[in-house]
Amino acid sequence: MNPKTMYNLTYGLFVLTSAFEGKDSGCIINTAGQVTSEPNRISIAVNKANFTQELIQKSKTFNISILSEAASFDLFRRFGFQSGRTVDKFADFADCRRSDNGLYYITAGTNGYISATVEQSVDLGSHTLFLAAVTGMDLLSDIPSATYAYYQSSIKPKPAPTSESGQTIWRCKVCGYTYEGEQLPADFICPLCKHPASDFEKVQ
Repeated sequence: MNPKTMYNLTYGLFVLTSAFEGKDSGCIINTAGQVTSEPNRISIAVNKANFTQELIQKSKTFNISILSEAASFDLFRRFGFQSGRTVDKFADFADCRRSDNGLYYITAGTNGYISATVEQSVDLGSHTLFLAAVTGMDLLSDIPSATYAYYQSSIKPKPAPTSESGQTIWRCKVCGYTYEGEQLPADFICPLCKHPASDFEKVQ
């Protein structure tokens, strides 16, 4: 069984935001989709390690900002490579507004947003699946949505494929962080995006 087959599934990219008791946060996810049109419902899957997941569990509300091909890597760095438990991701961040449900949505590098209220949640082990009713939405631009493949090819920085020390380079397939060494430790965790060694590829 080849696990790389999963990479051929089509994924969008989104900034998921929520808030509870005055605390706002957001994270990057790639699992969101419409499941019914009448009534209009969407589903999202969120890693339990994300602070945003905890806020959704408590508030039962969230916004999805749909990332477009105009999204910068800085947007991924802000919402994907740090924890809302220790960092205010909206501090000094002007490219956002509050929707009618009081939550932030992202206005730059996005082409639309959807507001939703949770109706059901399912424990999936590492993630929680939320089924939610759409309560609001709007288009923000006509720039195409960014897929995970587009992120890999056109947004994520491309580090140099060679090492000055002559050592083997291992590159994180999620954020592009590089590790130099003949072997990547099996328990290695990316210091930027917190993904495990299994998400690294050998470059040289």
